[in-house]
Amino acid sequence: MNASLKRFYIIAWVFGLVFYFLDYVIRSAPAVMIPELVSNFNTTELKLVSMIGTYYYTYSTCSLIAGIALDKFGGKKSLFGGALILGVGCLLFLISTYTGGIAGRLLQGAGCAFAFPGCVYLASKGFSSKSLATAVGVTQCIGMLGGTAGQFVVGPWVEEGINIDTFWLWSGIITLITAFCLFFVIPGEKQAEVQSGDPVKKVGYLEPYKIVFKNPQSWLCGIISGLLFAPTTIFAMTWGVAFFQKDKEFLFHDAAITSAMVAFGWVFGCPLLGFITDKIGRRKPVLMAGAILMILSFLQLIYLPELYPAKISMFIFGLGSGAAMIPYSIIKEANPDYVKGSATGAINFITFGVTTLVSPVFSRWFGKSLDISSGDMHFQHSILFWITGIVLAVLISTMLKETGSKVQSQPLNT
Repeated sequence: MNASLKRFYIIAWVFGLVFYFLDYVIRSAPAVMIPELVSNFNTTELKLVSMIGTYYYTYSTCSLIAGIALDKFGGKKSLFGGALILGVGCLLFLISTYTGGIAGRLLQGAGCAFAFPGCVYLASKGFSSKSLATAVGVTQCIGMLGGTAGQFVVGPWVEEGINIDTFWLWSGIITLITAFCLFFVIPGEKQAEVQSGDPVKKVGYLEPYKIVFKNPQSWLCGIISGLLFAPTTIFAMTWGVAFFQKDKEFLFHDAAITSAMVAFGWVFGCPLLGFITDKIGRRKPVLMAGAILMILSFLQLIYLPELYPAKISMFIFGLGSGAAMIPYSIIKEANPDYVKGSATGAINFITFGVTTLVSPVFSRWFGKSLDISSGDMHFQHSILFWITGIVLAVLISTMLKETGSKVQSQPLNT
């Protein structure tokens, strides 16, 4: 692929980052406007929380669809379609009925499923293998900034009295504008084929996933990423506030800030670890080092809590957990170029599957017993549960084939 075409893909990737930023804003914003949404949809809080959760039903299933679409139709049509669906989903929240809210949230999940795979697809076209992990890390960093904005920026707006219809209207309009920008900026597949001189290999709709899922390296990448994601998404971002409040007797404000430090750690950790792995030309050492840093920060939190504040512990943990993004680079390098989109869709699906399986186990073993047996020992045992999962991720990482630029000339078994 020539240099000018690569530049077009990098510019398109920047617009893709806007899409991914909006994805996280829209994903996290409902959490800070629950009373207003209850009133708007004339429902109960329990039903509203259930409605918000439907986002993940379409997000998980459409991750696979997004991968097929990217490989079959290219980035232009796929990202345009995803952003368009997301914009319509936001506008449906203006309909003050529970049915309209359900439809809107389902469309939001379906549209958002195209954002991250699309960004990684564009990055893989625009950046060389020597800088791909850095680009993927920056992509996730932008997403986490969007998630932070969805709560720490939108929250104060709601408290100051902004009408939530205004928020959803402008979210929809901005997303639709982004959709058309993506359509006009992303190179078409025929244009890319002509300028690169490399014919695009034509495959069936399901053939890319057959290739990806038959490769054991794909499964290893997804399982590792899922095991590293789970402590951040399930513990820190879901249960963290309750555990710090009840087990460690933190005030609500301190507990919320302490848990939120994981997201701030991600903002720095994803691009930093991606840069390091690109710089040294190896993936596995940085992946394992990040996981070990997660383990050490958790061990300090339960055995040496006086060493430094829990806020710093959780920030360091978030920094190390940026390693969860490295398998996203590995899976693309361990599979053929013409299934790049499906590779990202597959790892998203496997990662989500791992966290879905682990979540009810943790909830049953530790979440439900929080009111009964809260205290230091309860906190210690819950953290050891996550340490076990991270240790398992490190062990599985030893079975990965190195795909960094230092060994890219070596053949990979795919």
